[in-house]
Amino acid sequence: QVQFVESGGGLVQPGGSLRLSCAASTIIFSSRAMGWYRQAPGKQREWVAQIVVSGSTNYADSVKGRFTISRDNAKNALYLQMNNLKSEDTAVYYCNTVFGPGPWGQGTQVTVSS
Repeated sequence: QVQFVESGGGLVQPGGSLRLSCAASTIIFSSRAMGWYRQAPGKQREWVAQIVVSGSTNYADSVKGRFTISRDNAKNALYLQMNNLKSEDTAVYYCNTVFGPGPWGQGTQVTVSS
């Protein structure tokens, strides 16, 4: 059963940057459409960004121009570079497949606050 492990979160001031990482031992990221999702306190989990097999990417309007999703095929890793962070980006961030998401990992907490 696939198990996602997210890391790289933390506390950052508005305008700051973070880079999230995702690893999974039982899935080849380059063979699947992969996405980042987030869940803010009191809200439903939402889709943030995705990268498909061809490498094409898509972003939620709220993060477009600030976040960049990428993958390293050699390391079988997925990343989310987050720049110009805002308080509304505060959430637990998760990675998962885009089509038919599997079990969710623990996620990584991102807190944007001064």
